[in-house]
Amino acid sequence: MKVTLSALDTYETSFTPLVVIELAQDVKEETKEWLKNRIIAKKKDGGAQLLFRPLLNKHEKETLGSDNLYLVGASRVRLLLGAEALGLVKESVDGTMRTFTYSTRGSFRGFHDDNDDFLTMTECQFIVKHELENLRARDEKMIPGYPQAKLYPGKSLLRRLLTSGIVVQVFPLHDREALKKLEDSWYTRFSLHCQPIDRIRGYFGETVALYFGFLEYFTFALIPMAVIGLPYYLFVWEDYDKYVVFASFNLLWSTVILEVWKRSCADMTYRWGTLLMKRQFEEPRPGFHGVLGVNPVTGREEPLYPSYKRQLRIYLVSLPFVCLCLCLSLHIMMIYFDLEDWALRVHEESSTEWTGVLLYVPSVIYAIVIEIMNRLYRYAAEFLTAWENHRLESAYQNHLVLKVLVFNFLNCFASLFYIAFVLKDMKLLGQSLATLLITSQIINQIAESLLPYWLQKKHSVKVKRKVQALKVDIDATFYEQVVLEKEMSTYLGTFDDYLELFLQFGYVSLFSCVYPLAAAFAVLNNFTEVNSDALKMCRVFKRPFSEPSASIGVWQLAFETMSVIAVVTNCALIGMSPQVNAVFPDSKTELVLIVVVVEHVLLALKFILAFAIPDKPRHIQMKLARLEFESLEALKQQVKDNLSVTTRLDASWSRMILIIHKLDLPKE
Repeated sequence: MKVTLSALDTYETSFTPLVVIELAQDVKEETKEWLKNRIIAKKKDGGAQLLFRPLLNKHEKETLGSDNLYLVGASRVRLLLGAEALGLVKESVDGTMRTFTYSTRGSFRGFHDDNDDFLTMTECQFIVKHELENLRARDEKMIPGYPQAKLYPGKSLLRRLLTSGIVVQVFPLHDREALKKLEDSWYTRFSLHCQPIDRIRGYFGETVALYFGFLEYFTFALIPMAVIGLPYYLFVWEDYDKYVVFASFNLLWSTVILEVWKRSCADMTYRWGTLLMKRQFEEPRPGFHGVLGVNPVTGREEPLYPSYKRQLRIYLVSLPFVCLCLCLSLHIMMIYFDLEDWALRVHEESSTEWTGVLLYVPSVIYAIVIEIMNRLYRYAAEFLTAWENHRLESAYQNHLVLKVLVFNFLNCFASLFYIAFVLKDMKLLGQSLATLLITSQIINQIAESLLPYWLQKKHSVKVKRKVQALKVDIDATFYEQVVLEKEMSTYLGTFDDYLELFLQFGYVSLFSCVYPLAAAFAVLNNFTEVNSDALKMCRVFKRPFSEPSASIGVWQLAFETMSVIAVVTNCALIGMSPQVNAVFPDSKTELVLIVVVVEHVLLALKFILAFAIPDKPRHIQMKLARLEFESLEALKQQVKDNLSVTTRLDASWSRMILIIHKLDLPKE
């Protein structure tokens, strides 16, 4: 029997704070009271049925002059029922991974009535976030106290409060003790060891853990390319015959590492339970808006928005904007080549050490401009994708990734393709590739980790001094933690991290036969990237809400697409080499045909390899098949039980009719 929230008491007088809500300083009391009532109200009354209290009591508020921070938690029963509603998968006592249900909670490993650690803090925060985001307007026409903040049925309350400036931010709290243990095993002791991926998952969730798992895997996968590329660069720079072997190895390497990653990813996500989570009935994203209606599939109330309106926005606004940005990127690229020509003329007129350095200046400036353009375009792409009003978070992410990848690919690689296939200057190609790769890595390390860490360190010192100066009877340690964390930068997800790896993969795979050192620089960068990314996750950013993930999502397809483009690029570069052209001095058509044939053969081999290597290991396939079989057997048994009950009812009904007929027979 399905257990409902209304059937259980989920109220507790004290609770563990999981999430912090920061309100604006001048929020009206009636608004605070309304928000509190909506959060603690029962689900059947349109509430979230969570626990809610201010950070400071009345006396502390008067002393500190601050009353805009509130703590949100949930009772143990509420969290367990939330885990069932979200379809979280946990390990059962027989070792298999199964969807958690409250009624069968005793059959799951690690569950005891007095055990509060069955759900990790990360999972609890994810449940609370989900309930807050799904608070939707019912009969309210406006937010109490703010007539200008209009509401309509189905509108996400949290989203409206954020856009109105009433709620400043919502963020999960760090667990300082668990964070210290994670840091000790992760990055504080510099050594060449594997990352504690399971611990990262337990603290930050599957999405962050998968990124760090992929970063580690990709870094070690680059080592063979770096080892092979180093002697090619140092000793046989002009030997294109051997570059053919190097390029062919690169093409096979790029296919194999992506297929093996899928197997490793499946193994991890099965162990974590996210491989089995059902996503076909994904909840609408918080930013989705429309007229409140009933979903014809699930029967639940949710906003409805016509798909034709979304398509019009995509094709009439978003697509032209992206095309305009691409044209602007190409125009800036041509300005860069004009600067290159100017620097070359200056060097030819007066060849000195300074003019030799000047040759690299246009490439450095262009690399900086590329990074600035990428970041500006990212903001515009996020705004447009949100404006398109996608119902599901997965659809939103797919459209955002597509917009950003198309622009970044053209912005970062267009100049290299132009040098390779229009100017046909291999020396300039190698120089430009090295400059773009190294400059982008330095900028990313400074902008993403070092500068934010330095700023956060300065702010932490100020907050600690302020708290130590307080002469009030409060839990200063916890108060300091909340105040420190609310001022931290917000982690915007793994998008930029994956994008950096994607561009790095492009630099390594597209032009490997011209600049074999690219893989070596990528390896050096990634070894420091692991530690700098770990530092910023633990010390620079607020703790992010976890999101269950079964894979790296659309990024897998992006990397695979890049590997296909790499086949075409490397084959074309080899076909343009002087040694290969010398074999066909008179017939360029024959050379082109041979290059095309070789390219198709390599692509066929690539797809055969991808097909031959299963996406999931054999033992995972067997476990999934067994779970499917057990589900079918359980369904059959349920149908049999229902038929048996129906048959017994029919038989009882027939006997009752016969008895009635006998009682109604006339007496002789």
